[in-house]
Amino acid sequence: MANIVQPARDLGRIAEICRVLVRHGFGEVVARLGLRRAKSPESASSVPESPELETVASADEVRRGNRERGEISAAVRLRLVIEDLGPTFVKLGQVASTRPDVVPPDVITELRKLQDAVPPVAFTAIREQIERSLSASMSDLFESIDEHPLAAGSIAQVHRARLRTDEGSQEVVVKVQRPGIVDTMASDLSLLHTFAALVERAIPESRIYSPVGLVQQLDHAISNELDFTVEAENALQFSQNFQAHPSLKFPLVYRQASGKQVVTLEYLDGTKLNQAVAAGHSGKKLARAILEGVLKQIFEDGLFHADPHPGNAIVLGTREEPVVAWVDLGMVGRLGPRLRDLAVDVMFTALRRDYLGLADAIYAIGSPTRKIDRHAFEAEVALRAEKYLGRPLKDIQLSGLIRDLVQGATQFGLEIPTDFTLVGKVLVTLEGVGRDLDPDLDILAEARPIIFDLICRRYSPERLGNELLRRLERLSGATYNLPRQLEEVLYELRLGRLSVRTEDPGLHAAVDRTGRRLFVGLLSSALVLSGAWLLSRGKGQAGTALFVACGLLVAFLGVTETLFRSRRSRKDR
Repeated sequence: MANIVQPARDLGRIAEICRVLVRHGFGEVVARLGLRRAKSPESASSVPESPELETVASADEVRRGNRERGEISAAVRLRLVIEDLGPTFVKLGQVASTRPDVVPPDVITELRKLQDAVPPVAFTAIREQIERSLSASMSDLFESIDEHPLAAGSIAQVHRARLRTDEGSQEVVVKVQRPGIVDTMASDLSLLHTFAALVERAIPESRIYSPVGLVQQLDHAISNELDFTVEAENALQFSQNFQAHPSLKFPLVYRQASGKQVVTLEYLDGTKLNQAVAAGHSGKKLARAILEGVLKQIFEDGLFHADPHPGNAIVLGTREEPVVAWVDLGMVGRLGPRLRDLAVDVMFTALRRDYLGLADAIYAIGSPTRKIDRHAFEAEVALRAEKYLGRPLKDIQLSGLIRDLVQGATQFGLEIPTDFTLVGKVLVTLEGVGRDLDPDLDILAEARPIIFDLICRRYSPERLGNELLRRLERLSGATYNLPRQLEEVLYELRLGRLSVRTEDPGLHAAVDRTGRRLFVGLLSSALVLSGAWLLSRGKGQAGTALFVACGLLVAFLGVTETLFRSRRSRKDR
């Protein structure tokens, strides 16, 4: 039965997606995907009723779509489509908002407005989910649990509780995955993969936005968010990274009451950022604590909170010594050692206004997909960077600089790692939060000592010694293997079994060309000889016909050869 029901559900979901697209003025997309019997793209905009769209949507929805297309921008209408289609599409929009290299700025602005708040699930279903996930009775784990959630999102909802532990009861929050959300998102993701491939094939101009790549990134992000053990590990790692920083805190994880669908965390009794400032906390202190913490996460640890908006920050401590705690750690970014060093190089060269060094750092971060004119690339980087770095430090938008550099690199065929583009998105949020708390906040000036300290540590005797030791180990391995490999080559040579294979890329074309010419020569010779023999036998008309056929054949094959060579040369270019 499942094999029959699932396709039926998918068809229903496809019909719903088509209706929503039509409702918000994207009927042409439905037509170009071949999902309706459309007369032409123009007919949908010129005919108020658009009868051809009524195969997938009602007349009222068609009229509404035509009206919205004339009154609302495409970016806003895209956000409305995503909101109507539910949590999986909201997550896709949030992922797309982190890709300034492929998504236009006006669309990113709208996608950042997406919220995934939804009505809460009944507590009976939450109780069943907790007991099924943890394989224990809820009363054995918790002394009490509040049936009214603190927050409800598209993937999970959060309840306050008291946990039984060996040290006594502890006040905690329990994050519980919404029942059935895994199946819902898996079904939607399957459809999204199909839609993305269909869009790239049917609408070639969409390929610059990489629909397939965005869906693949979404698939990876959702897989991590649906596994709460990932969030638990992230919280533990963050806590270890900030043990020596009392101004920042991350919630403790209670392993005995955590699993793939439930995670139990320390309850942090604090206030939101805006409430803390209203209560008398210093906005400057909070802004600097947040800024230093995020910069450390990105450039020193390589593990950073990918969504540091004010709703995920809680202020603890006193007004004199405030503590900022970060929650909701399911979505994080990671920079490996090499990418982390290159990100520091971007900051360091920006601080020194070294445009050539900045171009080198961006080039090293990306992966070339085609041959790149380095001089033109360096000129483009200098042009884009000058727009930002020519200002006073306090007026520089670091996030805008990174966004423009990524977009420029993409235009030249450099594929930038997703986690680096995520850094740009984090910096956008950081600039907004920091300047709301302290309008005079100078992000680059605050970052300067951190970046210079990291550069000094990179070239410290200890790190240089470790790097030298690592290279010596590689060289030692190579010198150990080289004699053995050389001995094997000489052994094969002595036995006469050593062979060297070379390949000429133009050989196939040359053989093909020679074969065609040989064929034309033999056929022409046969026609000429036959015509001459017929003429010598007194059969003038037949002989003349063969001579004419020979001329026509040679002319035809000559033209074909010229066209073939011209097309091949264009393809090679």
